[in-house]
Amino acid sequence: MLKETLYYSKILLFGEYGIIENAMGLSIPYHFYKGKLLMAGDEMTDAQKESNLSLQKYFEYLSNPENYLDNMLNLDKLSSDIACGLYFDSSIPQGFGVGSSGALVAAIYDTYALNPINTDKVAESYDLLRLKKILSTMESYFHGKSSGLDPLICYLNLPILVKGKTELGAVAIPDENAKGRGAIFLMDSGTPRKTQGMVSLFLQKLKDDGFRNLVRTRLKKYNDECVKAFMKDDTRPLFDNLKELSILFLENFRPMIPDRFESLWRKGIETNAYYLKLCGSGGGGFVLGFTEDLEKAKSLLKGHKLQVIHQF
Repeated sequence: MLKETLYYSKILLFGEYGIIENAMGLSIPYHFYKGKLLMAGDEMTDAQKESNLSLQKYFEYLSNPENYLDNMLNLDKLSSDIACGLYFDSSIPQGFGVGSSGALVAAIYDTYALNPINTDKVAESYDLLRLKKILSTMESYFHGKSSGLDPLICYLNLPILVKGKTELGAVAIPDENAKGRGAIFLMDSGTPRKTQGMVSLFLQKLKDDGFRNLVRTRLKKYNDECVKAFMKDDTRPLFDNLKELSILFLENFRPMIPDRFESLWRKGIETNAYYLKLCGSGGGGFVLGFTEDLEKAKSLLKGHKLQVIHQF
């Protein structure tokens, strides 16, 4: 009997790429998209067949002795369920930076872990790090290398603040104000991206001393100040640092910015009406936007759908 649990998408508000070089990160669940494990009936739809086949391939990775997951997961039960029509029914768009693989990994772990780490212990950093490491190994199948943060958010369904490679914890973010003028929103580039390719490009660029120094100093500074200001609900320093962060991405992360967004990105900086930043690895998928005046941002971005995720 499968659990009835829903696994939600996530959004990394701050920390993309900077986390790799020890910057802070803040990721939140996003309940607009979700998925769950189900068993297909006698007649499987094409979508169900495709998902089931993907799970079969994923199982081969999970059962590889080199991944040391055989003592973590009930692989016999997972194999049996896949043979009986297991699939992941999900509305989370793939390749858009909102945790499609993270939600699947969370669902598999939650359903098939032999000794699941109790979510009541999330306040204990040791357990969080241990869980993150397991989920990292599980998600590496999809991205080549995973921090484990995405499936951790999807599994816990809580905002997580990362302060360093060995320091993270669940946090409460400022309450939403549904009537507030300010907002955080998503914009759809219309094109999925491959996380692995963007991360590989970033790691290659890190070999350059100048770029690595920029990431460790300026990117970390603006990013961390954004996190601190957001957590304090302090909009002035938040938007001051968001502007600097948006400029830095435009000038130094051009391959990660979808072509159709370059002029919009620049317009936001020039007008101060909104600021765009990467949502995950970039290169496609969603772009994340911040504005102090949602109606003004909508006016300047006319023709583009703004998907509001948080108002303040």
